[in-house]
Amino acid sequence: MSVWGAVVVAGVGCYLLKLAGLSVPARVLDRPVVARVADLIPVALLAALVAVQVAGDGQALVADARLLGLGAAVVLLVLRAPFLLVVFGAAVVAALARLLL
Repeated sequence: MSVWGAVVVAGVGCYLLKLAGLSVPARVLDRPVVARVADLIPVALLAALVAVQVAGDGQALVADARLLGLGAAVVLLVLRAPFLLVVFGAAVVAALARLLL
């Protein structure tokens, strides 16, 4: 199968998945548990992506300046700092860690 064939098959699959989601009855979507899960799935997926990008390097786990930056971001988020401060704080901590390590 060529690359274009795989792209077309993936596109059709995504369209059918979207169609299946739109076909779900409203009474199912109105349940509080379903609404809560739907709200938390994007957060969980983003957290998993961040964890993989920070702690992964190919097939190995690494602990470097990125991990320290993520730790600083978590601390600033717990302290309820504004988003820009979290981003800049994490960047500064990671840059200082790279400079010192």
